[in-house]
Amino acid sequence: MWGHIALFIIKYRIWLLSLIGVSTVYMAWVAKDVEMTYDFAQVVSPKDPDMVYFQQFKKTFGEDGNILVLGMQDSSVYKLKNFTQFQSLTDTLAKVQGVSGVLGITRLIQIEKDTAQGRFVTAPVFRAPPRSQRELDSLLRVVNSIEFYKGQIVAPRSGATLLAVTLDPAYLNSSRRQAVMNNILGHAGRFEKTTGIKLHYAGLPYVRSTMTTKVAGEMKFFALLVLVVMGVTLFLFFRTWSAVVFPLLVVAIVMVWCIASIVLLGFKINLLTGLIPSILVVIGVPNCTYLLSRYHYDYRKSGNQVLAMTRVIRKIGLITLMNNTTTAIGFVVFTFTDIAILYQFGMVATINIFVAFVISFIMIPAVFTLLPPPTEKQLEHLDSKPLMGIIHFLDYIVLNRRGTVYLAALGLIVIAGFGIRKIEAVSFMVDDLPKSSSVNTDLDFFQAHFSGVMPLEFAVDTGKPNGLLKLPNLQKIDQFENFLRAQPELSPPISIVTFIKAATQAFYNGSPDFYHLPDNSDKNFILSYLGNSKGTGAGTDSKLIRSFIDGKSQTARISLKIADVGSHKLDTLVNRRIQPAIDRIFKGTGMKVTRTGTTVIFTKGNEYVIGTLQESLLWAFGLVALVVLLLFRSFRTIFYALVPNIVTLSLTAGIMGYIGIALKPSTALIYVIALGIDGDNSIHLLAKFRQEMAIAGRTVREAITNTLSEAGTSMIYTSIVLFIGFSIFAFSEFGGTKALGVLMGASLLITNFSNLVLLPALLVTFEHAKNETIPSGAPIRHYDDSYHEEDDDIDQNLQRLSVERAKPAKTV
Repeated sequence: MWGHIALFIIKYRIWLLSLIGVSTVYMAWVAKDVEMTYDFAQVVSPKDPDMVYFQQFKKTFGEDGNILVLGMQDSSVYKLKNFTQFQSLTDTLAKVQGVSGVLGITRLIQIEKDTAQGRFVTAPVFRAPPRSQRELDSLLRVVNSIEFYKGQIVAPRSGATLLAVTLDPAYLNSSRRQAVMNNILGHAGRFEKTTGIKLHYAGLPYVRSTMTTKVAGEMKFFALLVLVVMGVTLFLFFRTWSAVVFPLLVVAIVMVWCIASIVLLGFKINLLTGLIPSILVVIGVPNCTYLLSRYHYDYRKSGNQVLAMTRVIRKIGLITLMNNTTTAIGFVVFTFTDIAILYQFGMVATINIFVAFVISFIMIPAVFTLLPPPTEKQLEHLDSKPLMGIIHFLDYIVLNRRGTVYLAALGLIVIAGFGIRKIEAVSFMVDDLPKSSSVNTDLDFFQAHFSGVMPLEFAVDTGKPNGLLKLPNLQKIDQFENFLRAQPELSPPISIVTFIKAATQAFYNGSPDFYHLPDNSDKNFILSYLGNSKGTGAGTDSKLIRSFIDGKSQTARISLKIADVGSHKLDTLVNRRIQPAIDRIFKGTGMKVTRTGTTVIFTKGNEYVIGTLQESLLWAFGLVALVVLLLFRSFRTIFYALVPNIVTLSLTAGIMGYIGIALKPSTALIYVIALGIDGDNSIHLLAKFRQEMAIAGRTVREAITNTLSEAGTSMIYTSIVLFIGFSIFAFSEFGGTKALGVLMGASLLITNFSNLVLLPALLVTFEHAKNETIPSGAPIRHYDDSYHEEDDDIDQNLQRLSVERAKPAKTV
């Protein structure tokens, strides 16, 4: 079968190359429409109870993760000239398309008592721009007397203030998001330049926008740098530019197809699909390197390009397909989950792994049978003294020092076990940004003055309609809020209780001493004022209140901001400190408190992704074992294939623990990639070993020597190229990218030990029959020159393809 495929590719190579070229141009045109998203909610199953509740919460109370915050700590902003500029900035931002609201000092609302009508009314503190410093100072004293805004808009201790810009979700979750962000930041930048006041930025829209821009920009730079470095490495191995240009061209084409497939499937680039191009490098480069090194090896034997390439495809076509299949298995299991981000990742990766296989197995044979044959100089790498020295050393270790190999493997696994115990599963909202990033610096500012800006929500269900109108229920909520206010990681809460407190303060003519819930003596007056205020057109304040109670006045929303303390500390805060307080305060009341919000969903999403990756890894091991069984029809071969994989993953995990890389979605994913690489190498070596053993009279030791000499060369080439390429990512400023480089580099080194030392040692130990050969019905057959007369093969190719034996030509 593979012989016929090889002849078909070579016969129609011009047409096939043209088809790939035209298709790639179309895919590039499609790929231009790709978009990026940092929607953290999609990492949680839509059927998850917390996710279901969060969606209901947003329908009732609105979004919680669509606020961009601008903050400053500069007393000069309270000077008339700068304050006028600040007021102008606030009004300008409110008019930006995509902005649905702005709240800051200049737009604050105060509650006033209308004694004549027996109701509360709202009015802006700054009814008109102040015309003198004296007038401004007077109005600022009014602002400072309103307890409601302390810790929300103004930091009482430091005098820092912030501007909260609410973005329209229709813009926030579309390609228009970046334009809105650029518009806002442009106006803010002009304010900074005019006044000299330093602004700090935070909020999920800003964090996501910054991460999208910076991570995408760096990934493009590193991807280009990796291609250049890998190209130089390939040239040093093969000594011909054709062996550099066309493998890298294959990788580039596959990347274009990958991005286009994301668009065609209706997906966006997210935290995981953004890593797929790097994964495709792992697939494309080995495919091309295996083909080229085996092509050179067979060409030196036969001296005929067509014959050599046909034999290469016939020998390693099925093996390479199985290698790619084992790699795809690690990703295809994700398509069975209902977590959107994992499903998309699995679907895109699986499709493009096989795209990489098809394109490499068409382009490399087609191109290199059109090009002049390799020269003697270009074939010198097959006899490279350093490479042969490594191969001979490995051969000596495997054949004569197997006990040492097993002890070394056992010792390394024991050492790795201690490292694995050090691994922590923790993630932050700004995980991938460098510590020195302005985003982290700005977050520190907001955490110091406002206890953070990440949203955390609680919903208190009183259990009955109009339950929020009962004072005992409000007092319980107030007691809970007082507990929350005492937690250093949290900002002061906002809820219907804080609004009622503000109304009480207004009832007593704005005196800060009366910022509390009404007691039995005045509750009837205050509640009657509140009742009369309904429908009076209170404007922004009325709309704001409605976002904190449901239509039945049964459920209250408590909104806070939290520092980016990490998923581990957040879990401790919520489950070990807040939840016991909830149980204590609301015990016996019939009231139910539910935590929710974007921050909670983000944390749970990380747990989901990591758990699913771990489960998928187990499934992947099982499916790889099944593929090995179908390919080799031997249960013993499953043992040979999986042991190196287990060793590689264990040692990689140990390194991860020792150097302090946290377990999170981007790092957990590396194990799936490592499994694919290690599985490829194991099957590649086992297949070559079986082929060598198929030769009559061949002993196990002879087969191992020949296997290391031929297959080992390709594996070492591939590992070195990938190691150098991925090691570049270790110099990234971003956590996820740096972890990818470090762990992939470590895994590539370890896989050489696992598959070029440990696996052959196992074969020598357990495949001990002196002249053991492969049964005649085995699926993997050895195609050596002894099975075919060379002249017959050449005649067959000449008749089918009308291709004359190529004459030596200059290096391409």
